[in-house]
Amino acid sequence: MTNRKPSASPDLRLIDLFLDMLAAEQGAGDNTLSAYRRDLEDLSAFLARANSGFAGADTDRLRDYLTDLDTRGFKPSSAARRLSAIRHLFRFLLTEGVRSDDPAAILSGPKRGRPLPKVLSIAEVDRLLGHAKAQADADAAPGQKLRAARLACLLEVLYATGLRVSELVALPASAARRDARMLVVRGKGNKERLVPLNDAAREAMASYLAMQSAAAAPAAKAKAAKPPASKWLFPSFGDSGHLTRQHFARELKELAVAAGLPGRLVSPHVLRHAFASHLLHNGADLRIVQTLLGHSDISTTQIYTHVVEERLKSLVRDLHPLADS
Repeated sequence: MTNRKPSASPDLRLIDLFLDMLAAEQGAGDNTLSAYRRDLEDLSAFLARANSGFAGADTDRLRDYLTDLDTRGFKPSSAARRLSAIRHLFRFLLTEGVRSDDPAAILSGPKRGRPLPKVLSIAEVDRLLGHAKAQADADAAPGQKLRAARLACLLEVLYATGLRVSELVALPASAARRDARMLVVRGKGNKERLVPLNDAAREAMASYLAMQSAAAAPAAKAKAAKPPASKWLFPSFGDSGHLTRQHFARELKELAVAAGLPGRLVSPHVLRHAFASHLLHNGADLRIVQTLLGHSDISTTQIYTHVVEERLKSLVRDLHPLADS
């Protein structure tokens, strides 16, 4: 659950109740709950300026809020996310008897095109992985070599499995068992799924763990008691106990630039996209890709088919003998 603020107003108390429902009944994670809280507190502040609140707001007032988002320069995708939060909230208030109507039911959102995900080519991913491995194998100080081995391991596992970055950085140390051919991943909604590990990912894990053990040995000798082993595969000294998504994203962008790729186009999520689109490009079944990615709805997975379609169109355009010159 997210950290609660003191519920000084009826709206904030209703937000707390709504988030409790999302966590208990839909298994919403902390990031999802934080995003809903942020969006709904912004709506509450807007309504308060008009001496209104969730219990009394009508459809016109909610439309005014959507107009205000546009005035503030919100992208259509961001405004659509806010509208989704509003609809969920007022449906909840109707169900709970806080309201006798749903003023958000007939709201229409901003029109937006469905953007294609950014995808790296197979050659670009190979270059990225090759550069990460070269950095891990290079002569350097022990701490620098360990960080390079960790990054190479993160990349190999991410491209081999298509994990969400939050799932990747929170992998338990048990994921690196020598005989592990599959990973058990706990994803959105606390649902578990199995994803296979290829040889490259397993070798990267073994190399990283060997360096980790070598780095820990001098420290263990210097102390009378052996420090407890971390339960995380990618431990850190932060509050979470494991590497953060933000830290991994920064290291990945730096690696991309060093490998001659545009840093702004490379992120953990882009590698997840690459995993999915490359599988489909090589003939994988859409349902299998859906399972591997942990999508509850296949329509979410279908966006990757558009990436493959665009590539096929360009191939026909460029290579077909009757194509326009």
